Amino acid sequence: MDLLNGTVVHAVKGERSKYKPIQSSMICDSSDPFEIISSVKPREVYIADLDHIQEIGDNFEIIKKISGKTKTMVDIGVKNTDDVKKCAQIAEMVIIGTETASFEVIEYAALRFPGRINVSIDMKNGYVLTKDAAMEMRPEDLVKRMNEIGIKDIIILDLGKVGTSAGIDEVFLKKIAEISNHNILVGGGIKDVNNIETLEKSGISGALAATALHNGNIPIGFIH
Repeated sequence: MDLLNGTVVHAVKGERSKYKPIQSSMICDSSDPFEIISSVKPREVYIADLDHIQEIGDNFEIIKKISGKTKTMVDIGVKNTDDVKKCAQIAEMVIIGTETASFEVIEYAALRFPGRINVSIDMKNGYVLTKDAAMEMRPEDLVKRMNEIGIKDIIILDLGKVGTSAGIDEVFLKKIAEISNHNILVGGGIKDVNNIETLEKSGISGALAATALHNGNIPIGFIH
């Protein structure tokens, strides 16, 4: 669930300026986050606060209310330790993305909030998105380095595939699952139920799905 100005938007390829409110969804006739949550009734929901990520505001009150209804993992675009603390106040699981945070912040968060930190290895065109020289390496090598950190899960997020239903790279993801000591979640390009089943066989623990739910390729009943 991508939130922008209190509304659920359709994220496509990480091009945030082009995101529009969800329309023609098979889930419900609204882009209101609470109506979508009520329709799906998820056991866990991934939320990206696009306002905070883009430094134009936040959706903290909405996220806090959703967290009172279901388990949440939340990405607010953590840049520093203060952001980690803010996110921990509104969500069960704090997502720290390589696109915005440093390795030092990840280490701090893992020690300060044990069991509550997921690291998102943000990728585009096969490369890790990061401003920290300490994480400028192949995704596989960064996954190995994360083996040394006491985080909970790793999210492999291919921003170039988000919202496209382009499918998954089974060979790459199976390799990632084999070298990681952590559970691996996958986001970006999830196409249908077959993709989910393939991921499970490849050792992947979970997937972030939005477009495939809204267009009906993954029935709501499948995730319950």
